[in-house]
Amino acid sequence: MRTALASNLASIAGLRTSDYVPDDPKPPVAVVMPPTIKFDLAMGRGLDEYEFVITVIVGKQSERAAQRLLDSLCAPTGVGSVKTAIESDRFLAGQCQDLRVTEMRRISSLIIDQITYLAAEFTVQVYA
Repeated sequence: MRTALASNLASIAGLRTSDYVPDDPKPPVAVVMPPTIKFDLAMGRGLDEYEFVITVIVGKQSERAAQRLLDSLCAPTGVGSVKTAIESDRFLAGQCQDLRVTEMRRISSLIIDQITYLAAEFTVQVYA
């Protein structure tokens, strides 16, 4: 599912994606973090809920271009919207029953190799 989520995000022009945490991320990049999982929400192993966090790192915190890019990525709709890109295939090529982006919960600074970047976290619920 992580690979399929990264693939959906790759539809955003200029955004790199990674289905695993990279050693040296190169912004702008969307990183699909490992999920938390709630098992057995329906009887007989009928449904599990996965909650993925996708961290989007756009550039140095002080750059206006990074701030503008993050604004477009956080939009609820549009060609540059993380929500729109993720929900473009709500079944992840048959790997789940449904998914939805539930929130963009945090815009913050992220320090990598002593450089401060601007980042946002998106929460995705996947039912499989």
